[in-house]
Amino acid sequence: MSEVFAMQPFGLAFVLGIYLAAVWLYKKTRFSLLHPVLTSILVIIAVLSILDVEYSAFREGSQLIDFMLGPSVVALGSQLYEEMKLIKRNSLSILTAIAVGSIVGIVSVSLVAKWLGADEVLITSLQPKSVTTPIAIELAGRFGGFQPATAIVVVLTGVFGAVVGPFILDKAGISSKIARGLAMGSAAHGVGTARAIELGAVEGAISGLSIGLMGLATAIFMPLLRLIL
Repeated sequence: MSEVFAMQPFGLAFVLGIYLAAVWLYKKTRFSLLHPVLTSILVIIAVLSILDVEYSAFREGSQLIDFMLGPSVVALGSQLYEEMKLIKRNSLSILTAIAVGSIVGIVSVSLVAKWLGADEVLITSLQPKSVTTPIAIELAGRFGGFQPATAIVVVLTGVFGAVVGPFILDKAGISSKIARGLAMGSAAHGVGTARAIELGAVEGAISGLSIGLMGLATAIFMPLLRLIL
């Protein structure tokens, strides 16, 4: 069975088929916990486990999807261009929010992990949790973290943020499109941005911008904060 999943046409059809089915289910129910990304991940894991498919085979068959992660992030630049005037007018607020968000994210997860008795390797693995996967993995590896754990935490953070983020923002009474976009992108990176795009053009553009800024801020603050923490 692993040989079948290693074939790229089958792997691509398998992942896209499950995702499109999950999108259909989400549109029918509008239930937050049935977000397409979360549903797809759970179904794919279940199928691979039941059929005893090796992860290496699945990864080989889904290489094209992995490759498209880069171009999909770059494609967010079109929305940034359309909202450039708005971004320039609020540049100071955006940069301040990103800096504060990066520091709070690193410090909070470090302190909670230490309080729960986590070792230094795990703490390092958790620190870049709110950064997009390629940057987070690189940062974790550079400072001695366990990269597979970082990848898992980043994905879970993104899915969780995409599912509950809009609900929390609504309950907190945050109506600013810029603030909502910043919150989704800086806390839940790519998956959060996909959800932000559903909320509106401004939210999607700001969220896309915050992915890059959050990665830059975390790369700057993480080594500095490690000296203190």
